[in-house]
Amino acid sequence: MPIGELGPELAVLLTAVATLLAAMALPQRLHAVCAALAAVGLAVAAVLALGQAGASRYTFSGTFALDGATMASRLLILGLTALVLPLAPGWLATDRRHGEFYAMLLFSTLGAMAMAGAADLMQLVIGVLLSSVTGYVLAAYHRDWHISLEAGMKYFLLGALANALLVFGVVLILGMAGTTDYGELAGTLPDEALTLTGLALVVIGLLFKLGAVPGHAWVPDVAEGAPVPAAAFLTVVPKIAAAVALARVVTLVPVDGAPLRALVAVAAALTMTLGNLGALWQDDVRRLLGWSSVSQSGYALMAVAVLGTVPTAAPALLAFLGVYGLGNVAAFAVVAYLRGRTDRADYTGLLGASPVAFAVLALAFLSFVGIPPLGGFLGKFALFRAMIEGGLGWLALVAAANSVLSLFYYLRVIGPAMRADRAGEVATLGRMPLVAAVGAAILVVLAAPLVWQPLWAALPVAVLP
Repeated sequence: MPIGELGPELAVLLTAVATLLAAMALPQRLHAVCAALAAVGLAVAAVLALGQAGASRYTFSGTFALDGATMASRLLILGLTALVLPLAPGWLATDRRHGEFYAMLLFSTLGAMAMAGAADLMQLVIGVLLSSVTGYVLAAYHRDWHISLEAGMKYFLLGALANALLVFGVVLILGMAGTTDYGELAGTLPDEALTLTGLALVVIGLLFKLGAVPGHAWVPDVAEGAPVPAAAFLTVVPKIAAAVALARVVTLVPVDGAPLRALVAVAAALTMTLGNLGALWQDDVRRLLGWSSVSQSGYALMAVAVLGTVPTAAPALLAFLGVYGLGNVAAFAVVAYLRGRTDRADYTGLLGASPVAFAVLALAFLSFVGIPPLGGFLGKFALFRAMIEGGLGWLALVAAANSVLSLFYYLRVIGPAMRADRAGEVATLGRMPLVAAVGAAILVVLAAPLVWQPLWAALPVAVLP
């Protein structure tokens, strides 16, 4: 049982502990050092993950999968967390718990990595709980602001229900199948009512982490009330982990077995539609980003619905999550740069006041819609292709209609931002958030189209159950 096979996770764990100890020892004015320490730990974890490229096996008595999906999700989780780090020093400079924020962020990152690689239902529960408990703290980190407390409480209450359903589902599957090991469950699940009920409950628990219907209600509140660095993290990193974990659960069931993929397809259609309808008339940009995050979860579920039927489903899922994650961090980085302004009216004249911030925000929004040649277009094109090849043309049509619908509420922000009503500079939080925003935008806008083909070829065509 080689301990080195969990090297990336151990690197994140040890860095979190070291960051927490440093926050306890350092004076508050030096807590930004903890951000640098966290960045180093994430870099080490990424290097260790790359060292396991090409692996396709189970480890630790079959509880953890080392495969292409695990490596890709590890790199996405670590990379996006690293992009979130520059948003925090300026935002939390006056918070007495500034340094502890990075430790909590790393523990949540560890939970996401554990979820993505879980090859046993009990391991999945541990990953979900670690990600959830730390997420509640991150959401309510502004404990003196009632909106933040409300967001944390709603996240906690919905999470308690969803996680309880997840555990009930695992218990039902264990009782009926006699095991929680994915390798033993794959293709051998009893076709009985209690087993199907257990699977449905596990799916519902993961839909909560994904921010999808019916566990979506926490997302806009967390996007509005959590500290902006935490909101950027919580609206994308757990989503990646939950999507990969759900993909593994779905592949346990044969394509011609229980109608689990049909359930996921319906959830996808409902999620993207409800997310877009919720965002239509939002005048709070952070809540708009929250509802947009819900709709993006629906697009991700499209790929999960055809897993096992077409070889392009798994790479389409991972590619879409990557370009969406970059765009999401870029958008929230602009919000952080503008000191967390939330009213849509505050963005009027942004082009004249801060052209770079406007360009990043506009590119992120247009990437969400899927405007070519941005990375978001490539991600959605891969999803639509998988849908058509998998015989779910109706879901591709629903997704296309929702993409057109989403353009309306993004333009409600971009349009006024191009006006010349305001001249001069605006008060900002410093350059670091803008640097992160520009970096993410460059990756999603310029780099993604240029390196899409080799990246696509490197993505796994299957997900180990």
